[in-house]
Order: sequence, then C-alpha cells, then structure tokens
Amino acid sequence: MTQKKQQIPPEILNNQVTAQSRLFTVEALDLRFSNGEQRQYERIRGGGRGAVMIVPVTENDELILVREYCAGTHNYQLGFPKGLIDPGETPEQAANRELKEEVGLGAKTMSCLKQVSLAPSYFNAQMHILTATNLYPEVLAGDEPEPLEVVYWPKSQWQQLLSEPDFTEARSVAALLLLINTSSST
Repeated sequence: MTQKKQQIPPEILNNQVTAQSRLFTVEALDLRFSNGEQRQYERIRGGGRGAVMIVPVTENDELILVREYCAGTHNYQLGFPKGLIDPGETPEQAANRELKEEVGLGAKTMSCLKQVSLAPSYFNAQMHILTATNLYPEVLAGDEPEPLEVVYWPKSQWQQLLSEPDFTEARSVAALLLLINTSSST
C-alpha cells in the first residue's frame, strides 16, 4: 500500500455559471494548480444534500428492485430504489421515506454500505448506499409519474441479475456487489 500524498486543491480564480436549467447548473471554473498551470474546468453544480440508494433484503433473502423509466437512456431500467435527501433528513430517514414511496415498505433496520461519488470529475454529488432489513408494510405517496414495477429477486441468484439487459446502472451494480461482498465476509 502506498502512502497518500498530501495534495492541495487548485486555487479557484473565477467561477461563472455558463448554463442553467430547471435541473442543472453548469459552472466554468478557472483554476491555478500548485505548479502554476492554469486550466478551465466545467462541472455540474450539485445540490449539496446528496442522495440515497436502498438495497432492501426481505426475511426470505430476496432483493427488492424497481423498474422505472429513465429519460437519459429513454427506456425502463431495473435498479434499487433511490432518491434525493430532503432538507433536514438524515440519509437513513431519506432511505426509509424513499422505500415507502417506491416499494410500499418501511425498514426497522438501515445499515450503511458505502458513500459513493458520481462522476467526480464533472459532478459534485454524493450517494449513500444503505441496506434495509426488517421490512414492514407502509406506503407513502411519491413523486413518480407512474407506478413503479416492484421486482423481487432471490439474493442467491445475484450473478443472474448482473446478466439482466436492463440492470445496467452503475450505482445499482456497485450496490449489489457491495452487498454480496459484505454478506460473504460476515
């Protein structure tokens, strides 16, 4: 294992909004690095609150996924429930709310698997990946435009899930592999 080198982030000389939509703000950053080099980077400004992805596991050792429309790929994708953290919520509270909205279940137990970043070269966003167990029925109204298809998948068949043509989202794949790695090490 190598020693981590102390790195100082570059100095921001200028920060300018170059594009803005209802969902995204694009910034141009003029930067000066410690060696004197200057460059302009573009990034999508994150909202700062973060997001959650939940890996629900039933008492029968089944994973619960949802199939929902994804505008970026213009198709339906199979993945774990997810959503933004609302102001004032902890990641665990947001995860439980999203689980109730998307799957119709709450969880008595939430455990953090890992916090991950999304395309950190271009986007300032963090996602908390949590497992949810000790599930119970509870439905909250969500903000989805149509009902989500809820899919139960045997955890023992996790490798087949990786082969599903609509299970492609990197965060869901990472969450599955983190869960399997955690399960096999306990």
